[in-house]
Amino acid sequence: MAKWGQGDPRWIVEEREDGTNVNNWHWTERDATSWSKGKLREFLVGIVVENEAGRCQISELKQVEGEASCSSRKGKLIFFYEWNIKLGWKGIIKESGAKHKGLIEIPNLSEENEVEDTEVNVSKKKGDGDVLKELMRTAGTAQVREALGGYLKALKTEFTVGMILPTKATATQELTIKRKLSENTLQIQGSSPVPLGVRIPTVALHMTETFDTAVEQLYSIFTVKDLVQKFSKSPAILEAEKGGKFQMFDGNITGEYIELEVLKDVFSGIFPLFLVNK
Repeated sequence: MAKWGQGDPRWIVEEREDGTNVNNWHWTERDATSWSKGKLREFLVGIVVENEAGRCQISELKQVEGEASCSSRKGKLIFFYEWNIKLGWKGIIKESGAKHKGLIEIPNLSEENEVEDTEVNVSKKKGDGDVLKELMRTAGTAQVREALGGYLKALKTEFTVGMILPTKATATQELTIKRKLSENTLQIQGSSPVPLGVRIPTVALHMTETFDTAVEQLYSIFTVKDLVQKFSKSPAILEAEKGGKFQMFDGNITGEYIELEVLKDVFSGIFPLFLVNK
């Protein structure tokens, strides 16, 4: 048995106010059935489609059978829903003023199918009015699927608020980010105005390197064009004399030779002095 304070951190609950489900590790489930029935009614009832021939509207939610739930495990959300839905619609033919009614059936809205592929069946009571049925079968079906997509989006966002609890690590990260933002704001507010102009700042560059090679070979690396091009793997232009110009790394580095002398004392200097412009 682990000693106090040495157990698996997933078991430690004394630092949580509610003392449960540390770091969202354990399985939790929330029933979304009742909430979903209200949302389906909200999204579906009242849909209107219209063209030059007629106008149709979904007037009622006749039947909604099934269930929905959301589960949380190891900080991840898992959704389950399965619905059999029947809707009533009514329409009017503009030319004659004749009114007709019908049904829309959605036999299987579930997480197994994409909402774009959800089966939507449209029917009409006996008699004329096929133009209205066709209107519901085309434009109406598209609107119904769009509404179902809205329900699923709400299920995965609005309904799940509070299911993933903030962890200690998340809270620490948020606090760190807020502190950095606050520090940056104070630095910006306290800094002096930057003068405008086109002046380009320059800096002095001092480098010390140790090369395990002969002095003459190292001297040649910086003064012989072929060796410079092999070293830099790019075109180079060299005037290896005092005051001569050079370009290395395909023109990205340019400068001037100040002095060229092979120094025999390895510890006092081993390569030509030059001034780099950029």
